[in-house]
Amino acid sequence: MSLFLPVGYYANSGEPVTWLSFFYAPLAIAFGGIVRLLRPGRNLTGGVFLTLVCIVAAIWPLLLAGAPKDLPKDFIVTGIAAPGLWLFILGLGFLVWRALSLLSEAASEREAPRLLGLLVPGLFGAWLIYLWQVGVTGFGVPSVLLPSPALIAAVFMASTDTLWADFYQTFLKSVLAGYALGCGSGFLVALLVDRVPFLQRGLLPLGNFVSALPIVGVAPIMVMWFGFDWQSKAAVVVIMTFFPMLVNTIAGLHATAAMERDLMRSYAANYLQTLVRVRLPNALPFLFNALKINSTLALIGAIVAEFFGTPIVGMGFRISTEIGRMNVEMVWATIVVAAVAGSLFYGLLALAERATTFWHPSYRQ
Repeated sequence: MSLFLPVGYYANSGEPVTWLSFFYAPLAIAFGGIVRLLRPGRNLTGGVFLTLVCIVAAIWPLLLAGAPKDLPKDFIVTGIAAPGLWLFILGLGFLVWRALSLLSEAASEREAPRLLGLLVPGLFGAWLIYLWQVGVTGFGVPSVLLPSPALIAAVFMASTDTLWADFYQTFLKSVLAGYALGCGSGFLVALLVDRVPFLQRGLLPLGNFVSALPIVGVAPIMVMWFGFDWQSKAAVVVIMTFFPMLVNTIAGLHATAAMERDLMRSYAANYLQTLVRVRLPNALPFLFNALKINSTLALIGAIVAEFFGTPIVGMGFRISTEIGRMNVEMVWATIVVAAVAGSLFYGLLALAERATTFWHPSYRQ
């Protein structure tokens, strides 16, 4: 139906939008179809379908609106979003959903390249950003409630120095230091608990109690103990990451089968030899589960701890300060930095897990 209804202009009155902003995202998704076309196989139709749909999606609104002859040279217009626009976006959403499903099936093939598997979530994310931009601009949502991705990107590019200083203070100092201390101490204490059984009965219940403490109550105490700099935030991260590592390591050490332990005893292996050659390798999946969980807990803990006292730098400081000034675009730019940093950190741990636990059944084809 949207092919026969007037699409109209793409923004509420007084809310300018560039036509090119509706052009980039479909072409980015079409790139996935082009990549698929370069890999001929059973699902070649999916690549053709994806490419054609997204190229038409990028060009069709311009054709319906009589562009480009009626547009100014800077490609910026204002107006009211017509019903045809929303029908067009809805129909396009269903088409892209089907196209990405076909691309996902192609990525699941044994001979498919890894890049194809990464394209599916990346292109789906690009489509969500596209819908965000269209919805915010078309409905005229005030930027103080929800800024558009284009506005967030502009603030991000204009504030790279500030965002880098915040990233350095929060992630490279507080998160990494607290993460290393918390995970390392949790691992060593788990080895001690495994060696001394009565500690398991006394320490684990205490660990469950401490892990249930609210971070908003612990953070001010750590600031009083260790000061306003990054050391107090690292202490909060240590508390948040210690017990997940402890519990998962103990569970991994106990996951070794009795037959494997009996075999090592028949070889006259001592405790250390059994630990290094049998029990720790079997515990690696549990260890990496704890490391991945702690990668997100550490970042959240450091950011929240900065709400309760910090130098004039840091992600948590930036969020709490800028939201008080109603500078929502800067808040979202800081959130983007935190999300990207946390995702990359988690991804590096996942790659390390795959490289060291390739023998695990979950990685077998």
